[in-house]
Amino acid sequence: MRLAIINDEVDQDLARAADAAASCGFTGIEVRSVGNVPPHELTDDQLRRVVREVGARGLAVAGFCPPALKVALPRTAAEAEAARAVLVRAVAQARVLGAPHVRIFTFYRDGDPDPEGAAAVARDVLGDVDLDGVKLLVETGTRTNTPTMALVLRFLEAVDVAGLGVLWDPGNSVFSGMHPDPFPDEYRMGRDLIDHVHVKDPAGTSGYVRLGDGDLPWAEIVETLRADGYTGWLSLETHWRVGRVLDQAQRDRPWGDDFTAGGYEASVECMRLLGELVNR
Repeated sequence: MRLAIINDEVDQDLARAADAAASCGFTGIEVRSVGNVPPHELTDDQLRRVVREVGARGLAVAGFCPPALKVALPRTAAEAEAARAVLVRAVAQARVLGAPHVRIFTFYRDGDPDPEGAAAVARDVLGDVDLDGVKLLVETGTRTNTPTMALVLRFLEAVDVAGLGVLWDPGNSVFSGMHPDPFPDEYRMGRDLIDHVHVKDPAGTSGYVRLGDGDLPWAEIVETLRADGYTGWLSLETHWRVGRVLDQAQRDRPWGDDFTAGGYEASVECMRLLGELVNR
């Protein structure tokens, strides 16, 4: 398995984030906001600079994290078209980056999760989007219609769009309050579809903490992934900050200095800890 980090968990300065990742023995950068520009607003020129900065340090682009389908469930044709436009642009951006996938969501839920209802709308939004080798990975997202693996699987069955994979983020399952103990059961039910893993450690539904201090048995998870021959990315999405706790608005819109502040020290510490787990 390979180690990456989402760059804006470290610093808005991509070079500084990439240097930190390389110094910790990581080999990939998952791209989100850069220089206080949200991911979906990055221009092709800015994306090409990202590729140069990452490549100059011997790192790979491990994925792209725009807010695709991270909106309220569209109720009108105009809202559906706006969601589709973000997705279409995200796929084009991923091609510029050479990213293997685009992370997508299943719309914010209003009340209880409704993966089938989300799938009915997502089917039209996804439509005939030309992916051209860029895979779409559905995340287990905290406030979406799929905060757990079981719900993602229901969504995938209902949406019936070929080629979708799963971005497994067990921290979101815990933090959502929908599944306080997602490992190993949720992993086992979805492991054949998991293409990417986000790593962070929740303390219940109150916030995120240093890796190893929260509710998830990351040492066991890493060992299980290794035993199962997982060769994808373990991508650190720290969400822990030194001296502060991210609020909902910052978690919903994870970009810019308001989100990143305090992330460098926290992320370097968590990269070190994750590296120790993987390299045992």
